Amino acid sequence: MDHMIRYRQTTKYQFMDKNARFAFSLFAALFFLSCETKLSSPEMPTEWSEYLGGPDRNHYSSLSQINLKNVRKLQRAWEYKSGDSGQVQCNPIIVKGILYAVTASNQVFALDAATGLEKWRYRQPGEPTSNANRGVTYWEEGNDKRILYAYNSDLWALNAETGQPIISFGNGGKVSLKVGLEPAAKEQYVISTTPGTLFEDLIVMPIRVGEGYGAAIGYVQAFNVKTGKIVWVFKTLPDPGEPGADTWPADVKAKGDVGAVNSWAGMAVDRKREMIFIPTGSAAFDFYGGDRLGANLYANCLIALNVRTGKYLWHYQFVHHDIWDKDVPAPPNLIKVKHNGTVIDAVAQVTKQGMVFLFNRDTGVPIFPIKEQSFPASKLPGERTWPTQPIPVLPAPFSRQTVTVNEISSIAGNREELISIFRKSEKGLFQPLGLTPTVVLPGADGGAEWGGAAVDPDGILYVNSNEMPWLFSLSLTPKENKESSLSMGNVLYNNTCVTCHGIELKGNPASGFPSLVNIKAKHSRKEVTRLISSGKGMMPGFSSLTSIQKQTIVDFLFHEEKTEAPNAVTGSTTIKSAGRPYQFDGYNKFLDNNGYPAISPPWGTLTAIDMNTGKHLWQKTLGELKELTAKGIPPTGTENYGGPVVTAGGLLFIAATKDGMLRAFDKRTGTLLWDTELPAAGYATPSTYQVNGKQYVVVACGGAKLGTKKGDSYVAFALK
Repeated sequence: MDHMIRYRQTTKYQFMDKNARFAFSLFAALFFLSCETKLSSPEMPTEWSEYLGGPDRNHYSSLSQINLKNVRKLQRAWEYKSGDSGQVQCNPIIVKGILYAVTASNQVFALDAATGLEKWRYRQPGEPTSNANRGVTYWEEGNDKRILYAYNSDLWALNAETGQPIISFGNGGKVSLKVGLEPAAKEQYVISTTPGTLFEDLIVMPIRVGEGYGAAIGYVQAFNVKTGKIVWVFKTLPDPGEPGADTWPADVKAKGDVGAVNSWAGMAVDRKREMIFIPTGSAAFDFYGGDRLGANLYANCLIALNVRTGKYLWHYQFVHHDIWDKDVPAPPNLIKVKHNGTVIDAVAQVTKQGMVFLFNRDTGVPIFPIKEQSFPASKLPGERTWPTQPIPVLPAPFSRQTVTVNEISSIAGNREELISIFRKSEKGLFQPLGLTPTVVLPGADGGAEWGGAAVDPDGILYVNSNEMPWLFSLSLTPKENKESSLSMGNVLYNNTCVTCHGIELKGNPASGFPSLVNIKAKHSRKEVTRLISSGKGMMPGFSSLTSIQKQTIVDFLFHEEKTEAPNAVTGSTTIKSAGRPYQFDGYNKFLDNNGYPAISPPWGTLTAIDMNTGKHLWQKTLGELKELTAKGIPPTGTENYGGPVVTAGGLLFIAATKDGMLRAFDKRTGTLLWDTELPAAGYATPSTYQVNGKQYVVVACGGAKLGTKKGDSYVAFALK
């Protein structure tokens, strides 16, 4: 209607006669009313109907009701408390005014997106799971409306209107995520933490598997949404004679020691081109590759397939023969860029290394040059690192790649001790692991993490990053150390648990791995056995262990070991790491005596990159530790998990930080415009949507990570 008012002020309108003015006004009113109706119609992007906002995974919304001018007026609109507290990494979807999401133990629920009132909730029968789950997938055809989501090792289909299982899907509403994998996977750990990707009647599922010897191989599987039947499988570790098989030892599958090579982070799909873009993780065992010499395709890759058939189109490998756990951590972004005067449909991929790679979507040809750079060779007997690794010329990294002794934190109370550790450690990008500690930066959680990047239509990419150094090292396995004499329970513990919880069971709480010392005072044998079987949060389950083996580990943890015949303990399951020369010493953050990163701030950043030119536009510190700010120390940034959302209103919303805040930035400049404290830290990517003419921003607030308090809320904000 504003357009009609402005036209009335023009000279042409002023010279019309009365009848002409009336006719024009009636026509204009009807025309602009139809336009306004279109703007609020279901066909316009007022929803957040897919994971991360759409099939392109760009975290972008064209909504602009909340904008640069009024964002400071945001207030809490509603809060949904599930009563199920703990880590919630879910990016909720909103379809036709209904919000769908999951609780900490993966109970699926539907809310009225305008009020937060619960419409239905589905609780799986039996013991609850606590594996991280980042959301659900919505599909409809006529009156058939479905929610598809993963629970433990199954893909489920629920009626989107009632929340009840659709019995005609698979076996009573579910299908196993192991059905298209190797036969050995039936006894191995397989779950999914990320929603599947839709194409017509297909859903392509990401899966998470173990990371040790004998882990399942993580093939990519497409299922029929209506029946649950498997349609195609892409083998990420090729069979002998297939392309890529020559990048592995000839007998690698026959031995059954090497696994993973899975896509756990989620995928993007170009439905017009019928192309799906799949990022993959490293091969297992993660940190020693003597039994998998070669480049190891298709580990650590971006793979383009025909989504209808699963046929291979192209790939690019970001890390050759990975021994650092440099999984590709997030879905790629399908974007348009203008390069040398030509608009190109491109695909961008952020990495744990703190780099962004950009490719032509059709061909896989890099848009900016990528150089194969030489790196040091491993000194470990049996290991053979790849001599080069790919480094993009543009864009420049968004995370620090190395630090010097001068960058050891000046606020640390034990700075001299940290300097001594730093000087005795190996350091540098792609420095091979050995028996002495290696400073790994970016660390085990990036750089970029599973939250991924947001991209607006102008081709500007926004990515948050961790700046946390980690100390990695290997040691001889107990069997190789002839002076060791271990019980069978201790041997099993060393082969399944020592990586995270340490040889002395003390864990590393600051790194997110709890102590198991005196665990019997906190948990029952039944609870511990269940955790060993199913896992918790990002802890994998060890379903391949026999019941006797699980009880033997519990006996060891509870100091109740019995004398068992070796065959009774090992049963029919081989202890896969037995006979391997090295074991990983654990995920240890490089911290000062107060639990802060050992390097100088920033410890968390937010960066805007123009993908048309490859140039950084701005970088800001993300997050604040208020106890340090109170001492006069400028905001340091914090570790962060969960990604940003950008809007046509000129805003970037992000939670993610350890300090438990939700923030809104000016996306053009990085200026902080608004923030609010959440009931618990929001380690999740927000969603934004419009219902009944009002725009909302919603985020899951589960906390329970990085030592923060637990929460059970989803909180939505809107203009007052």
